[in-house]
Amino acid sequence: MSDLNLYIKLSMLPESLKTEISDYMDYLMSQKMKNKINQKKSPKAGFLKGTFVMSQDFDEPLEDFREYME
Repeated sequence: MSDLNLYIKLSMLPESLKTEISDYMDYLMSQKMKNKINQKKSPKAGFLKGTFVMSQDFDEPLEDFREYME
């Protein structure tokens, strides 16, 4: 249904029904916004790829702990 057809049908209604339709439209829009807010986006695998780099000597023993390792 096009917006023009909807507008024509709406313009032919009595004022009391226009008010009811307006209220119902507000309700539908609020429900849609509520559903949009409640939807949680789950993270996808690999979404942090490229945000950090590990050094080449990551597995090497630290100098600070040398005396504990001897």
